[in-house]
Amino acid sequence: MAENRENESTGTMAENASEVQSADQAGAQLTEGAEDRNADEHSGDPQPEHLQSALSDEDIEQLTEDMVAALKTVYDPEIPVDIYELGLIYRIDVDDDRFVEVDMTLTAPGCPVAGEMPIWVENAVRSVNGVSDVKVNLVFDPPWDMSRMSDEARVALNMY
Repeated sequence: MAENRENESTGTMAENASEVQSADQAGAQLTEGAEDRNADEHSGDPQPEHLQSALSDEDIEQLTEDMVAALKTVYDPEIPVDIYELGLIYRIDVDDDRFVEVDMTLTAPGCPVAGEMPIWVENAVRSVNGVSDVKVNLVFDPPWDMSRMSDEARVALNMY
């Protein structure tokens, strides 16, 4: 399971190892609705049937890969690293109807593209096959700092 971070939402991290690795890589948290689709985090017991996702593990894995790939096409124009690797994506939530909600932040509240970047993120996620709709929330709590960057971003910026 990925380590706990200040940016955790009230939802639970998906249990699929590839989803956890992809989402945790830059500090994002991928959730599938508000329920854990495989097992209760604390006991390891299967969830009651009414709490399980209508999406298959394969569908969720494919959506995860495709959304991360789409997010990696969005760049802060002042920084030569994509927003996913910068750690600007805090949470991605997918419900059973494939509605996606994204919590993201900026490197600074006064970022010159503050009004445009959430639209870029929305368009990127909306382009993913199987996504029904997207809502992007711009959040500043917790504030972004360089510790949220992935190793890939640190290498690209010579900050290792």
